[in-house]
Amino acid sequence: MTTSVKGTAARQDTNIIPFLPSGKFYFTHGIQAFQKRRFNAAVKWLKKAIEASPEEPLYPCQLSVVYTEVGSYHAANQVLTEVLANFGREYVDCYYLMANNYAHLGLLSDAKKYVDTYLEQPGDGEFEEAAEQLKEMLDSLEEEEEEDEDEWAFEDEDELLIYQETAFYHLEQEEWDQALQLLEEMMDMFPEFTMAQHKYAFALYMNGSQEEAVDLERSILAEDPSDIHSHVNLAVFYLKNGRQEEAMHHIHQLRNVFPMHEQQKLAVAETLARAGFYQESIERFRALKDKQVVRRRVYYKWYSIALYHTGQPAKALQMWEKGCKQFPKLAEEGGPWSNQL
Repeated sequence: MTTSVKGTAARQDTNIIPFLPSGKFYFTHGIQAFQKRRFNAAVKWLKKAIEASPEEPLYPCQLSVVYTEVGSYHAANQVLTEVLANFGREYVDCYYLMANNYAHLGLLSDAKKYVDTYLEQPGDGEFEEAAEQLKEMLDSLEEEEEEDEDEWAFEDEDELLIYQETAFYHLEQEEWDQALQLLEEMMDMFPEFTMAQHKYAFALYMNGSQEEAVDLERSILAEDPSDIHSHVNLAVFYLKNGRQEEAMHHIHQLRNVFPMHEQQKLAVAETLARAGFYQESIERFRALKDKQVVRRRVYYKWYSIALYHTGQPAKALQMWEKGCKQFPKLAEEGGPWSNQL
């Protein structure tokens, strides 16, 4: 009897046909999730599709599109680079997608290089029209940068520098009234120097005029949604007010931007540290080269805090002590282990 049961079970087992999902099966579910804007699910399905069908370049290309949609531009370009390496340069649409990602990151020279490569390929690519529009935008931005450089050939550039350094001194000493007075003069005398507006907004906030500061930055951001310093200030203002969700909207923008100017690099590094993205902020701090920037109070303070919270207390204390020598008031703030905003 026992033998009979086992034999029947064995025969039944041999009749079972296992279901082995194909790459296409996973890909279809990934597309459906993407269309419903369920991006985490889309990433999981598409990664499964790539594992099941590693010979299919369409799947990683679609994964890169999902990464782009959520603002993970570096991750998207990493995937596209692997497609070109694994499947050859005939997958020309990768060049446009990479150009688009670099443009979002603010790396305009890289964006221009890849969009030119895409447009140089024979035949009409899927993104031909979009690539032409992107190229026009990049050319226009390049012209604007050249014009800006010409405009900044001020006869009174030395006077601007004096104003700037004096205002920064008062800001770092937390002398808000004196900083506000100087920054108001700077905005009148040098309206093209937009940094003064952002420093003015920050000083306003720290001096107690919080709503006015937020409104000012919102108005600047409405005119230029890509303004890095507006995202920085609004992120800091919302963090200080405990409005975490609103702060994260701006922090998300900053995590995917790698600016060229040293002041902007420092501002992003500081803000990431304030928000608790310590490892990312350390990478940004390490990339700073300008001597004036790395001698700022916020550099010493927030770099040391980030080091401490990533398990490097000795380096953190060394950095903090360096800052205290230059900015004695920093010693009154406890140390890199303190919870600070």
